Amino acid sequence: MASMFELLLDLPLFRGATHNKLAEIVGETKFHFLKYPDGETVIRSGEPCTHLTFVISGSVRSTIVNANGRFAVSQTLEAPAAVAPDFFFGRLTNYPCDVTAIGDVSVLKISKADFIRILNSDTVFLFNYLNYLSVNAQKAQQGVLALTTGDIDERIAFWIVALSQPEGKDIVLSCRKRDLCSLFGMQRAAFEAGLNSMKERGLLDFNNTELFILDRAALRNVLLHNHEASE
Repeated sequence: MASMFELLLDLPLFRGATHNKLAEIVGETKFHFLKYPDGETVIRSGEPCTHLTFVISGSVRSTIVNANGRFAVSQTLEAPAAVAPDFFFGRLTNYPCDVTAIGDVSVLKISKADFIRILNSDTVFLFNYLNYLSVNAQKAQQGVLALTTGDIDERIAFWIVALSQPEGKDIVLSCRKRDLCSLFGMQRAAFEAGLNSMKERGLLDFNNTELFILDRAALRNVLLHNHEASE
């Protein structure tokens, strides 16, 4: 039982709960534990998000691809991590990403009905989830402001922050440079200069088809800093 408590306390949406509350949850909630071998699909893009999914051991590769397949953002999520928890409620309740196991992976799933009951049982869980949703919602405002400027740093930062999770690692944006120039509405020379500047500052590396994000937190700070400076 102690191992179950430790497992729940490690999960981002359960942090801060008391021992008694966790004991109550363990006794009343049906947990679904699943194992996946290396390379197996954990979640398919477009699948209904009927359960909240947590990676509890190992790591997974999550990839979001646009409709024509020209643009993709992939990231690694290591345990403990929730997979796309902001798609659990709302108008769109389908997973936006394909998720594949890296090595042997263990996953915990909690049904929507059980999770709603957990949220209602203690404000700690409710605030954890609301804070997560609020951070994601604020990405949109920062992103819209970024897209109104000619700053390549802000534009790339917006796409990466919007399409990856805070705990995401080894983030890669896959797209041909000419398509990225069109996407960001920039001339090739200005775009190349911006990429080189970001590389020199240790934000990313790149080749002709991929941007490798070296510091997601620093990219997010680009949005926050520039937004605060304009207020």
